[in-house]
This record gives sequence, C-alpha cells and structure tokens, in this order.
Amino acid sequence: MGAARPGGRAAMDTGQIKPLRGLAMRAILVLNAKGGSGKTTVATNLAGYYAAEGAKVVLADYDPQGSSMDWLRQRGTNAAKIGAVDAAAGALRVPRSTDVVILDAPAGTHGDILATLLRKAHTAIVPVVPSPVDIRAAQRFFGELREVRPLVDNDVKICTVASRVRDGARTSDDLEDFLMDQKLPSGRRFPFLTWLRQSTAYLKAAEKGLSIFELPPSQGAVDREYWVPLLKWLASPRSLPEG
Repeated sequence: MGAARPGGRAAMDTGQIKPLRGLAMRAILVLNAKGGSGKTTVATNLAGYYAAEGAKVVLADYDPQGSSMDWLRQRGTNAAKIGAVDAAAGALRVPRSTDVVILDAPAGTHGDILATLLRKAHTAIVPVVPSPVDIRAAQRFFGELREVRPLVDNDVKICTVASRVRDGARTSDDLEDFLMDQKLPSGRRFPFLTWLRQSTAYLKAAEKGLSIFELPPSQGAVDREYWVPLLKWLASPRSLPEG
C-alpha cells in the first residue's frame, strides 16, 4: 500500500498526535545529497511543530547557505522559542535541557560526512522530489546510504517522504514505485510515509519564520493532514534505535 497522496483524504488531524516522550534528547536528521529536495522545509516545519507542542527545540543548520538560520531570524517573539545552532560554522553544542534537536544537513553530503551526521541522529528523514532528475539522484544516494550503513553503529532509523509534490504529477507514480522498493542491507525496507505538497502555505509560513502548524486553522489545513503519517511514525518506537 502506498503513502497517502495529495488529493486524497487523511485519516486524522495532527492535534491527536502526541510527541514521543522518554528520551533525554531526540535527534532527527533531515538529509538528501541532492539540492532542492525540500530538506529545509521539512526541518523547519518539524522544529515548529515540536516547539508549538511545548518541546524545547534546537534547530541545527549544517548547510553553509544557512536557510534554516534565515528562517529562524524571521521568527517573531510571540512564536514558540526555537534555539539556533549554526553548525556549518562550528561544533554542534546544544543545551542539556533540549527535548528535540533537528539537524538540517547540507546538499552534497557524502562519505565520512554522511556517516558522521547519521551517527548524531536517532532518526533520519530523506525527502525526494518527484522528478526524473531527483529520482536518479536519489537512486545514487540510497546506494550510498546502504554502503555507509555498516559504518554507523547507532541503528539510526531512516524513512522517506515525497516532497514538493504537485497534484496530478505523472512522475509521482514513478517516485512511489521507487521509494516503496528501497531496502537496507538487511533486506528491510526504508519506510515510505507520505507526500508533502508544493503549496503556498509553506511560503506564507516561512515568510514569518513559522511552520504550517503555527498558521491559523483556516490556512494550510490540507497540508497539515499530509504530515500525519510522518508525525505518527516519529511518535512511535519504530522510529528509534533498538535497545
């Protein structure tokens, strides 16, 4: 069964999801070696979601372009506080009281750098855009993930999402087939969880340094629904290293 698509009907509202508790600090990495895959959109919206839920959140930007840091600079004082770490400029240091740290990886992450970032995370999310160029790039990147996986000893859990999806796009079928077929060296599949639309709601939110979860209820409601499978997975033990 494929993930819920834009244009379909989601099963529940995000308000019914409770973030996973019990970890001293949860680290979620968002990565794809291909630029323009929607990494920062996923990272900033996750940060905003957890902050709005009352968690102490830090957003660490490893990308020299600094898009996540730019997003935070637009954030108003009335919005839930999110800590900032310009990890591209130095070491990752976050307060011990942090509940969730979101790691926004740079494009072109390969080899030892890729393995190092995976070691820092409990969970990794790989967004992929449904275009022929992006799918081919993703094929190479998933191959590299399988190669470095034996070098990462923390059992990081990896999932995929379709990103910047346009309603009715023909390449969406190709992307779904591709993502549903990706496997780890163990033979276990990467979970393919949902489709995130290319929507003006993300632009409106980003202009104010907000996530779509912090917009008024009348704005971005459909887009919030498509986050439900990802948020439910992140709130479950399945998204955490075993043991």
